[in-house]
Amino acid sequence: MAAATAQKFNERFQTFMTGLNDRYEPHVRQHLAKVYMVLGSTAAATTVGALCQMRDVLDLGVLAALATLVLVLGLHFYKDDGKNYRTRLSMLYAFGFCSGQTLGPLLGYISSINPAIIVTALTGTFVTFLSLSLAALLAEQGKYLYLGGMLVSVVNTMALLSLFNMIFKSYVVQVTQLYVGVFVMAAFIVYDTQNIVQKCRNGNRDVVQHALDLFFDVLSMFRRLLVILTQKEERKQNERRRRN
Repeated sequence: MAAATAQKFNERFQTFMTGLNDRYEPHVRQHLAKVYMVLGSTAAATTVGALCQMRDVLDLGVLAALATLVLVLGLHFYKDDGKNYRTRLSMLYAFGFCSGQTLGPLLGYISSINPAIIVTALTGTFVTFLSLSLAALLAEQGKYLYLGGMLVSVVNTMALLSLFNMIFKSYVVQVTQLYVGVFVMAAFIVYDTQNIVQKCRNGNRDVVQHALDLFFDVLSMFRRLLVILTQKEERKQNERRRRN
């Protein structure tokens, strides 16, 4: 029984890989592999940064937030010239580490409430990213590129609402932004995946920038899921206290 299941899974996997090989040119497949490897290692740097902050090994505090801004601007203006790959890669890993530092206080607070929330949010983010990335790669080429302008407009609108909400402090607006933000980041994963393929075919093989684009999507989704799940858990705990 187990052997038959394993064989079916292997056959489906081989069929899937054959489909990808037929759909994408070798240089595109190699580029995507590099992007995903760099994305994974950046996420690992983020994990290290968060753990260092949570365990008081190293806490950069406000400097971490400032460093993330400086590093993002640096990567934006310090363009890929074919010779600065290692420097830009180091900047990306530093950005990932500092992002983990800024995420540490939130993770520490959540751990004090229910550590399972972190695992749930991490699993949800990983499964969503994997599913949407595969969907984008298997979909018609360039099918979702039209989403770019629409998503930027939504993000700008959400940013304006956040500014207004700093004054009005509406809980409904805050919650709506969280849930809408999750769907927007999900759409960005699909868009960025197809956009990376398109850019690669047009000669843009900036692995660092492409990994950064996807990292933004993943990190933003993870943050929002953490907050949503934490709010639900807090409501549950408050209800239990009232009953007791």
